[in-house]
Amino acid sequence: MTGESRAGVPRPSWDVRTEACTPALTTDGRTVTHSAAEALEMADELRCIAAPTPGETVALIEYLLAVCYASGCYPETEDEWLDWVIDREPLAGAAAWLRAQPAHEWDLFDPAAPFGQNALLAPFLDRHGAGPAQLVIEHVGDYNQFFDHHHLEHPAPLPAAAAFRALLAQHTYGPGGRARISGKETLGPTITNLAVTRLGSRIRVIAQGDTLGDTLRLNVAPYPQGPGTFNRTWTQRERRGFRTKPTGRPVDGPADLHTLLGRSILMRPAAGPGGAVAVDRVLIGAGELLAPLAAPYLQDAVYATTAAGTTKPLWPSATRALWREAHALYAAVADRNKGTDLYGRIAMLPSSRPVTLWAVGLVAKQTTALTWVSDVFPFVPGREAALRRAAETGSRIADHVAGCLGKAAYTAWTVAYPNPKPADKKAQIARFDARSEHWAATAQPFHTLLEEAAGDRPLTDALRTYATVLHANARRLLEHRLASLPPSSRGFRARAEATERLRTELGKNNPAPAKEDPPA
Repeated sequence: MTGESRAGVPRPSWDVRTEACTPALTTDGRTVTHSAAEALEMADELRCIAAPTPGETVALIEYLLAVCYASGCYPETEDEWLDWVIDREPLAGAAAWLRAQPAHEWDLFDPAAPFGQNALLAPFLDRHGAGPAQLVIEHVGDYNQFFDHHHLEHPAPLPAAAAFRALLAQHTYGPGGRARISGKETLGPTITNLAVTRLGSRIRVIAQGDTLGDTLRLNVAPYPQGPGTFNRTWTQRERRGFRTKPTGRPVDGPADLHTLLGRSILMRPAAGPGGAVAVDRVLIGAGELLAPLAAPYLQDAVYATTAAGTTKPLWPSATRALWREAHALYAAVADRNKGTDLYGRIAMLPSSRPVTLWAVGLVAKQTTALTWVSDVFPFVPGREAALRRAAETGSRIADHVAGCLGKAAYTAWTVAYPNPKPADKKAQIARFDARSEHWAATAQPFHTLLEEAAGDRPLTDALRTYATVLHANARRLLEHRLASLPPSSRGFRARAEATERLRTELGKNNPAPAKEDPPA
């Protein structure tokens, strides 16, 4: 679409309320793309948002939640929330509010107040900006990957809808590091210092229902103090400067929380394929800094303890799969304070309304995004104790089997390499170590265990079946590793002793299931 500048010259415009930007699946399995207003109007006809990446999907959900809060379409008490969820309160009021807003306040390319962006960067965009690739978290990579930054200057414009989703994802999940922007020649030296954005360092857990409408209602928490400010653009309110590092500002409500401008971003509009509006140049710098968030703004947080003994919200890891932290998630449900956080509220639901807990995180190394991690976990109200025990015991069994495989690998090494060089030890043991394959092979049995714990099958039986599967997998995986041994007396002895060591260790200190199931 195009608008008209004050000088009468046509300029591109793109309304984030009404342009199609939200990919989704319908309840009958079709893939569609709706505007934000349409997504709210049709929320109970859509199964879920299905953006290209988990980060964009979460960012779009955060955006829709912010609209619900800003429009007043949210419950104010736990009892009202329960009625909302059970009776499937329509979200059409949020859509009507959105459609009634002034169009220029929601224009992605408004020259004075571009949606989600910092217009103060305008004088520097042409000279200091780069291609739109840097806007997409998954595309930009390490700025040193190509020393001449050629990948950031790729001329292909980014369609406006994709640019909008990437903009939301940057504000939500942008990793820390150094920005590709000059502090001396733009707004100040601290604009180059990218802080980790709100969800960039922790796992976000979203309660999912049968439809998008159910999901939004499950996650719209009661806030009797009011919604706070919806952050449409940087210059809408007084914000930090970039001459010195500021102190973090407090959040003033849930609408503020879900629309925090974690980056200073400005995008230059251009004509895309077929004359559609696109983005051909982007400038990115530091965004807002926040004061530590109070508990009401960490409703979904799952806490874990670091190796140093510090407790903090669960963080994403490239080496430890999310399912291995499921016990922490179910502990959050079992230990909740009734009605005061996400887990307390979903526990109030009737058992006929099961919920899926979707956990998402971004693993990054400074400005380089390494991978998205995500997983889903079942939750049935009334089955908290069984699910927690399944997750805790299942995790212990998996750890026990991994330890057994490590000891079997060591036994094979001592026989196969009687006179090893110290420098070669690690690589030689790794030849027989099947623990990485074990962790990959355990994900599906663990999820099957959780599904059975959420159902009616006796938990003790499910745990025994799970342990049997893991033991069988361990024997198979070790056998595959030992297959590389030569057909010699030493090779046969290494194979036999490692296999026997695994059998013996699997029978030792096994975290076997208790004789009785926990009460529901």
